[in-house]
Amino acid sequence: MSQLKLNILMISATILMFLIALAINELLFTRLEFAPGINWIYLPAGVRLLSTLLFAEAGAIGLLLVSWAVCFFYFFPNDPVRSFMGGILASASPYLVYLGMRYHFGLQAALTNLTPARLIVCALAFSVASPLLHHLWFALYEDRTDLVHSFLVMAIGDFCGTITVLYTAKFTLARTAPVRG
Repeated sequence: MSQLKLNILMISATILMFLIALAINELLFTRLEFAPGINWIYLPAGVRLLSTLLFAEAGAIGLLLVSWAVCFFYFFPNDPVRSFMGGILASASPYLVYLGMRYHFGLQAALTNLTPARLIVCALAFSVASPLLHHLWFALYEDRTDLVHSFLVMAIGDFCGTITVLYTAKFTLARTAPVRG
């Protein structure tokens, strides 16, 4: 398979996983929404990190595209600036955490050297980085009140969603990986 086809496949997989996670989140956790895009449990946050851990740049591109689509057409259809920046922030934060994990822990494909402790570190780093980038934007460019409370809710929701998705993926990959003998 050519690199272009592989990248298109990874971008498409990212988009599909994100949309499925968003649909499940909307189905199960709508009552836990603090504000549009900020939930006490947010499964799409886990897909954001998982996609960049597994697919690197292709995952980040898929996240950018799907985040723009979701922001422009679902969360903030009447706010093009927030939608545009929301897509960038939503895809930049997991990619930055991915780069940090690769640098500090020598991250390998398929999460094979991502121990349970490193998964927690990764999830915590992402669960702070994503709300931090979003809330810096809110503080600088939007007239938002109660930023500390919404930051905490977003961090908790991103952490809960990320842990759920990452451990599900780690378990699935461990169970489906070919046995070497």
